[in-house]
Amino acid sequence: METVNFYNQSKFKADVEKLYFAQKERILHLVPNADIQHVGSTSIPNSLTKGDIDIQVRVNQEQFTQAVQALSAVYDSNEGSVKTNEFRAFKDDATIPPLGIQLTVKGSEFDFFWKFRDVLLQNDKYRVEYDELKRNFEGLEMEAYREAKNHFFSRVMRTPEFKQLRTEIDK
Repeated sequence: METVNFYNQSKFKADVEKLYFAQKERILHLVPNADIQHVGSTSIPNSLTKGDIDIQVRVNQEQFTQAVQALSAVYDSNEGSVKTNEFRAFKDDATIPPLGIQLTVKGSEFDFFWKFRDVLLQNDKYRVEYDELKRNFEGLEMEAYREAKNHFFSRVMRTPEFKQLRTEIDK
């Protein structure tokens, strides 16, 4: 049974910033013209995190297959994640902190990671609620936490704050 633990993101701030900029440069070398976004809890001040960093790599549909090939050459596939023609997940557990990469097609149904970040950055009530959810699952099963997190994000996706964010390809 995998359990989940959370920490204040400030504990990882220096390592996260250094890793993000290094990986952004690496990814842009592999996937030119990609839109690279620092997403996840480490991108949100004062939030709780599992202690990893998430990066969203946004590409046009035409770039997706090449981007999958390029990222697959240097990162592990996240086998526990869904694979479609618009989404792939990669990881590198050897980095400090561990790294997750979500490759998405711009404007697709999976192009939402940056939106969650922006909603939480602009609406502290959602960040506080998300942190409370995390506190409730501290030390408990990861799968139970992931299920509760998915319900939370499904609800956030129906909010006016989420819906008002632009989704045009050149965001």
